[in-house]
Amino acid sequence: HSDRQLQRLAYFLEHSPAHFPIYRDTEVTYFPLGDDMLPALLEDLKKAERYIFMEYFIIDEGVMWGEILAILEEKAKEGLDVRVMFDGMNEMTTLSYDYIKRLHKVGIKAQTFSPVKPILSTYYNYRDHRKITVIDGQVAYTGGVNIADEYVNKRQRFGHWKDTALRLDGSAVQTLKALFLTMWTVTGVEDKTDMEHYLQEKPQKSKSQGLVLPYANSPLTYHKVAENVYLHLLNTSTDYVYIMTPYLILDDELVRAMTFAARRGVDVRIIMPGIPDKQYAFDIATTYFKALLGAGVRIFRYKLGFVHAKIYVSDAKQAVVGTINTDYRSLYQNFENGVYLYKNLEVLKIEQDFEVTQALSEEVTLETLSKMPMFHRLGGYLFSLIGPLM
Repeated sequence: HSDRQLQRLAYFLEHSPAHFPIYRDTEVTYFPLGDDMLPALLEDLKKAERYIFMEYFIIDEGVMWGEILAILEEKAKEGLDVRVMFDGMNEMTTLSYDYIKRLHKVGIKAQTFSPVKPILSTYYNYRDHRKITVIDGQVAYTGGVNIADEYVNKRQRFGHWKDTALRLDGSAVQTLKALFLTMWTVTGVEDKTDMEHYLQEKPQKSKSQGLVLPYANSPLTYHKVAENVYLHLLNTSTDYVYIMTPYLILDDELVRAMTFAARRGVDVRIIMPGIPDKQYAFDIATTYFKALLGAGVRIFRYKLGFVHAKIYVSDAKQAVVGTINTDYRSLYQNFENGVYLYKNLEVLKIEQDFEVTQALSEEVTLETLSKMPMFHRLGGYLFSLIGPLM
């Protein structure tokens, strides 16, 4: 029965306009912190022999980017095809306007997604929130971790930064490579023939650990892929669904799915930040707490700091790790990506990580909700009126 449900999800994703196939032959490694991911990423970058592709929402100068950039420069000198793409908002926040030129000078091909120019455009609301590294078409990294020091706890902004990531080695890397190349081609003005060349080569198969299905979300097409995957986990679970998310700005479908799951006896738990990075976003989230808690959903706040992880794990057999928050912006307005895992050994590690994080968290109750300052409660309802723009 559960495998039939997987077949339906796989059918939906494979027949979406973007065509996201399901793979075996892929080794998966789950990292419960950005701190754990970084050494592995640096090691893989050093081993690159042909090309490195990187696409990130945020790149910020510091220890993390410094270590990565030193390797990228060296690899570019050796003649590898090194490409870096980041969201155009970086030019207003973390990087200088001439940063692309600076990368070009050291042999790195670089582009911005939707650079912000002094003209009004609805396209500015569409941001590239993806986090993808592809090395030689064989190894890939994704998850919540951007390239900035707070993501690996080299700098403290909102207490301890809890994030997660995946390393893929094998067949499923093909989808992440295709996502990068598609965005690169759409964003840039380069010759499209090399895209075909890279897509024709296939990764070597690795030892299989269940099924792996990388996918993406786009505000322009794809039929609300990200939300439908989350709804699939909520609607097909029989035992539990555990969620980590920094932002909870829900539409009616997600509220209904979460509360219905809890009311039919599924153990639904959500871990959110103890120290929010955006107070208004947390205030909006609290406007959903009463309905969720009333239905039996359990909500926790991470006492040590900020949860930036975006994971769903269900029934010890299916999970999603990716860039996709449980809010309007991620589900409707951003370019995002995630990886769905089924009967994969790493699913149990994701569940264990949730339980460890929950032990470091404080449970929210209706009583604690009533003790929230009136200013924040009113602010949450006022901000929720413009929630889709947040």
